[in-house]
Amino acid sequence: MQKILFSLLFFLSSLAFINIDVNVSQTYAKEPVKIIYDTDMGNDIDDVFALAMLNNLEKRDEVDFLAITLTKDNKYAAPYCQMVNAFYDNPKVPIGAVKDSGVETFDGKFLRQSLEGKDENGDLMFPFFDLNNDKTVYYEATSLLRKTLAEQEDGSVVIAQVGFSTNLARLLDSLADEYSPLNGRELAAKKVKYLVVMAGNYVEHQVEYNVVKDIPSAQKVFAEWPTPIFASGFEVGREILMDGSMMNNDYEYVKFHPVKEAFRLYRDSLESKQCTWDLTTILFAARENRGYFDLSEPGEIVVDKDGFTTFEPKADGKARYFKVNREQIVRIQEAFSWLCSEKL
Repeated sequence: MQKILFSLLFFLSSLAFINIDVNVSQTYAKEPVKIIYDTDMGNDIDDVFALAMLNNLEKRDEVDFLAITLTKDNKYAAPYCQMVNAFYDNPKVPIGAVKDSGVETFDGKFLRQSLEGKDENGDLMFPFFDLNNDKTVYYEATSLLRKTLAEQEDGSVVIAQVGFSTNLARLLDSLADEYSPLNGRELAAKKVKYLVVMAGNYVEHQVEYNVVKDIPSAQKVFAEWPTPIFASGFEVGREILMDGSMMNNDYEYVKFHPVKEAFRLYRDSLESKQCTWDLTTILFAARENRGYFDLSEPGEIVVDKDGFTTFEPKADGKARYFKVNREQIVRIQEAFSWLCSEKL
């Protein structure tokens, strides 16, 4: 009798386990998140880590990587992104370059240096991409935003802005064109699910780089953007550090890895730690409901004439900002470590 009861209990527990497993699978078997990545690639290396994450998340079928638009007005920014995407065997992601913005035109420490970098034999570090023979068609950024949004289903696109607000402000001001009869504000309202931005500071009274470099554009976007906004402030990415020692362990599956080389060139060392500001937006966009971040109450984000950001609570406000606790920071660090370095 005891054997019969034990067998029955084992059978029922097996059914329960199977049911739980099915439910878990159903929880994560969702459509890939459609993401446009708007970046000031070349100013800091967290943009590179975020780009690596996007490529790996797409390989996991968690993300549909729609486009890259650039707010750094430098001729090497677009080819650099194309080189990184080619490394991940994903060269078809369209790239749009900002034109005549005047915001951050200098090369920086790793764009041109990576593209032209040579090994000990004088050969290119990344021979699969020859800058001198690059035939890629690079769009104008606002046009690419309009084209990409017009092609997507209503309310389906997440825009991750991790640089200046230049491109999105220009999108809001754009008029009907060959891609859509809607103006920019109407197009964003119709096609964008939400905007997630790395911008501002919501716990300390200090200006933040992405905002202060193009204050008028930041003011326009935070005031006029027609969909929900989720903001990752400076204070969040500052607390979530990428340990430089992983550069010597997790990227060794190739001789030259673009993430590792960017880290070395930018930090002048492989032993430093790196803040993860831009990566937070990608993790949230791809895994919004996985509990990596807490959110503030709803409100509005106001940018003043000097670039300071203020969050004003408001019941019907469209904006919220990220918060993290120590437990979440550990989980996020682990996710970043895997998603930036894994080879699928």
